[in-house]
Amino acid sequence: MDHSKRRRLAGRIRTDGVGMAKPNVLIIEDSPSLALGYAAQLEEAGYLVTLAATLAEAREALSSGTFAAALLDLQLPDGDGLTLLEARTEDAPAFIVITSDGSLSRAIAAMRLGAFDFLVKPVSGTRLLSTIRSAVDQVQAAHKQAPKGLPKDDERFHGFIGRSLAMQQVYRTIEQVANSRAAVFVTGESGTGKEVTAEALHAASRRSSRAFVAINCGAIPENLLESELFGHVKGAFTGAVENRIGAAKAADGGTLFLDEICEMELKLQVKLLRFLQTGLIQQVGSSRAEPVDVRIVCATNRDPFREISEGRFREDLFYRLNVIPLHLPALRERGGDILLLAERLAASIAREEGRGEMELSNASRAQILAHAWPGNVRELQNSLRRAIVTALGNEIEIDIPHGTAGRTARAALATFPSPQGMPVPADMQGLAPVNLSGLEGLTLAEVERMVIEAAIERQNGNITQAAKSLAVNPSTIYRKLEKWNS
Repeated sequence: MDHSKRRRLAGRIRTDGVGMAKPNVLIIEDSPSLALGYAAQLEEAGYLVTLAATLAEAREALSSGTFAAALLDLQLPDGDGLTLLEARTEDAPAFIVITSDGSLSRAIAAMRLGAFDFLVKPVSGTRLLSTIRSAVDQVQAAHKQAPKGLPKDDERFHGFIGRSLAMQQVYRTIEQVANSRAAVFVTGESGTGKEVTAEALHAASRRSSRAFVAINCGAIPENLLESELFGHVKGAFTGAVENRIGAAKAADGGTLFLDEICEMELKLQVKLLRFLQTGLIQQVGSSRAEPVDVRIVCATNRDPFREISEGRFREDLFYRLNVIPLHLPALRERGGDILLLAERLAASIAREEGRGEMELSNASRAQILAHAWPGNVRELQNSLRRAIVTALGNEIEIDIPHGTAGRTARAALATFPSPQGMPVPADMQGLAPVNLSGLEGLTLAEVERMVIEAAIERQNGNITQAAKSLAVNPSTIYRKLEKWNS
């Protein structure tokens, strides 16, 4: 490597023509031709570049400079590039692993250690620049939005585990609105953590020393829900043998969480609306109203606008509750969080089950990355517990039951836009514009390939945009293309 060239690249002024800071990219590559080729493309695109040919030079650069992204070759003269990922600090750049070793085990190892993406040589200029651009954008957005409540040395936030940009945005919203009295309406698929969100809002608020009370509106019979919510007096109805204060009164001064709010019967919605308007509750069988001070958080896995349009949910109640909307991303939309979650959950479950130290196998990590997880974190947690309880040794071999394959394909397809030319069957019109006709007899892998190839075609061959439309990492698509073309 030409050391004078490296010094010239590293020592340039880090501003553009109008005084704005340029993103700085570290290239860790021992091949001079490749390193200078990457550098030329990045400089032409407006990035500043620093070159390192060894692990030692890379460590020196990382300790003396600040980088938005780093291209990291895994095969370096003085060691394995993965050691840089293992030792990365809180202010580390977004590492993009780039190597001629395209094996899945190396990709999994890199992603497990926090790599942003994984590229296989040779890399096209378009692919290189789009990946660098995405990495820089994520790092810059995360620096702007990182919430105070997320410890720098961990990925936990009030019961959540995850460091993806999607979750950072959730954390930031929670911190911003925690102390407000405004109602929060949480939406998201089943298993994404809606109750965890309500608990986080309570824990981060000034109400944290008072009660947090949760009611599942879909789990309590209609004729009992009013009593559970507002309480009753003795003798109000058959079986009311004593006074009951109800959830709203129990949460006085604290937070009341109404889960599955769209399951609430219309007559009770009227009474809930009156409570929200007046701040007064009236127990069943009582003629006296009394004030209650609660912060309302509600949640649903349904589309509230569809519920309103079909007459199952009152529009005026929705707008009372939807003061602060908060949508939780599906697990498949959280990038590298999935392996982080899997490992944290596996360690916790292993302790609960008295299994000691256990580790996910590479095959298990591959399945975790490939599965669509329609049940989200809850499904992941249950799959891990099943694998740990039945494990014969200390290695966790996760096995997604055969019966979930069709459901996984259906959930994945329901997420994706319809490829041109695929008609929409009646049984899927309520979910997404996708047809399952003609897919009978196909394996999940064949359906997955069809969906990915259709997404690439829709994006005119742009892998990064196709990956974005499918809510997966670009490296996932590149791995699959390499496998299919081999």
